[in-house]
Amino acid sequence: MIYNQISPHSDLADYIDTFWTVEGLGQQLEKQSILPDGCVDLIFNLGEDCKTTNGRLTMQSGKTYLVGTMTAFQESFLDSTTKLTGVRFKPAAFSSFYKFTPLSEITDKTIEFDQVLSPEIHKVAQHSVSYLNAYFLNGLTNARHNLFNVVNDIQTANGQISIDTLAKRNYTTGRQLERSFKKHIGISPKEFANIVRFRVALSKIKHNKQRKSLLDIAFDCGYYDHAHLTNEIKRYTGLAPSRF
Repeated sequence: MIYNQISPHSDLADYIDTFWTVEGLGQQLEKQSILPDGCVDLIFNLGEDCKTTNGRLTMQSGKTYLVGTMTAFQESFLDSTTKLTGVRFKPAAFSSFYKFTPLSEITDKTIEFDQVLSPEIHKVAQHSVSYLNAYFLNGLTNARHNLFNVVNDIQTANGQISIDTLAKRNYTTGRQLERSFKKHIGISPKEFANIVRFRVALSKIKHNKQRKSLLDIAFDCGYYDHAHLTNEIKRYTGLAPSRF
């Protein structure tokens, strides 16, 4: 598998995390695990049909798909005919470009995206990044909403922040936060904070230069003990921490 990431135009940096491409190699199917990150992706299938969502969905050639926020890992299956281009929107940023139904309706789902609302796939194939930059710069019409600040607070705290603190800091209520997260991200603020915390913990496990114990990493990341951390890693990746 060949995976590449390209940064968006600087004026899109607050809204789009990255443009990415994936191409399969060899004739044998290769399994790719995709982990939750709190983001929504728009995927253009420029190759042959590709199985995703743990093999339950086939993304058809020449079509565009919207991947909702995930709360568990998903697996895709790639071979030499696989060629995908994607746009990864930062948490809460999808609604800066699209007036869509609440994203909670597509949490953990991948759906075919309306071609009328989508960038033209043949232009994505021909011009990729330059076309996508121009398309989304032109489509950036909806003002930033206050959820961007809440997301930043959660990320700055590495997921270790209470909903009450978030609400008070952002002059809102827990109930309003819940509604806003379900609409603009697709999951609750608590679930989002858990995903942020999990990703921080996973990074510490992968890049454990100080050779900290799993218990120390668990405490650093706000887990009760190493068993709590282990269960969360398994929940989001399907693997035990020792596999990383």
